[in-house]
Amino acid sequence: MEPVTDTSLKKTPLHARHRAAGAKMVPFGGWDMPLEYSGIVDEHMAVRTRAGLFDVSHMGEIEIAGTDALAGVQRISSNDASALQVGQAQYSALLTARGTFVDDLLVYRLAPQHFLLVVNAANTEKDFAWIDNEIKTAGDVVAVDASSRYALLSVQGPAALDVLGSLTEIDLPGMKYYRFAHGEVANVRATVSRTGYTGENGFEVFVPPQSAERVWQAILSAGQAVDLIPAGLGARDTLRLEASMRLYGQDIDDTTTPLEAGLEWIVGWKKGDFNGAAALREQKSQGPSRKLVGFEMLDPGIARHGHEVFINGETCGRVTSGTQTPFLKKAIGMAYLPIAYAAPGTEIGVDIRSRRARARVVPMPFYRRP
Repeated sequence: MEPVTDTSLKKTPLHARHRAAGAKMVPFGGWDMPLEYSGIVDEHMAVRTRAGLFDVSHMGEIEIAGTDALAGVQRISSNDASALQVGQAQYSALLTARGTFVDDLLVYRLAPQHFLLVVNAANTEKDFAWIDNEIKTAGDVVAVDASSRYALLSVQGPAALDVLGSLTEIDLPGMKYYRFAHGEVANVRATVSRTGYTGENGFEVFVPPQSAERVWQAILSAGQAVDLIPAGLGARDTLRLEASMRLYGQDIDDTTTPLEAGLEWIVGWKKGDFNGAAALREQKSQGPSRKLVGFEMLDPGIARHGHEVFINGETCGRVTSGTQTPFLKKAIGMAYLPIAYAAPGTEIGVDIRSRRARARVVPMPFYRRP
């Protein structure tokens, strides 16, 4: 296998800006992305207490349109897209026939028969090919990989509203969670959604790639009054884990179902047939045999992805995500456990560098914003 080189990696429109700012860059999902600027802990705390700015332009955007677009989206996605109003988004999943994850995504309803799907960066090509094939029999509907049309910036934190609000006439205070609106940000045409992947109040801003640097700089300038700082993938990961948000490829994948992952709420149980529906309904009737749980360490040590988990001395799984959280100041993680041992308070063991450390199952999310 050839080593990954800088020239083989994709670059967001802000790549040069990250390099100039001294960001530590790493390969991620085929992209050269900033891991951190001033440090993961510093960036994490900024988002929890003030505001942080992320470049998430590596995410994929797939548009679905046509007179039968809703039927196509209903077929491929787990949630009930018919419940969406124009200007509203929802968290959903693409599922295999077994009810397991092809990917998780956000579905935006741009018009009655026009949808925007935001998918994980590493899965964009795979997802598009899968969607394009699955909607062929849905009628008059077409899918387009529109990723090159968008740059995506994320402003997250308690001060995000004030910072972004100073740059736009969009009614951000009146925008409910998982809603979006069109307008201008820093005199650039944009779509702003009240969404994020940090567990904090915040907004995501879609702009044309050629205008990304202008908007990025405008947000940094507007954020100086509240000490907003740029943040990288490292802080994004610790923030989402504190908020118990699942990460595709670790906490969910093509071996796990929404029921096992504790995401039953993203399944439109009352809608008609959709990919994976039969398998999910059968699993729901019988009950899943395992469940994704949160845990916190009782003994010193940090559980990391891949560490073995034990119950009564027997291996029962592996840690899917784990870290030492900067804000909560606890070592936490997630793992799939047999349903009989998934209740909060259950004590488990985690193998940390060949040492068996005690941990305890706790309710999720670990962090919920005030």
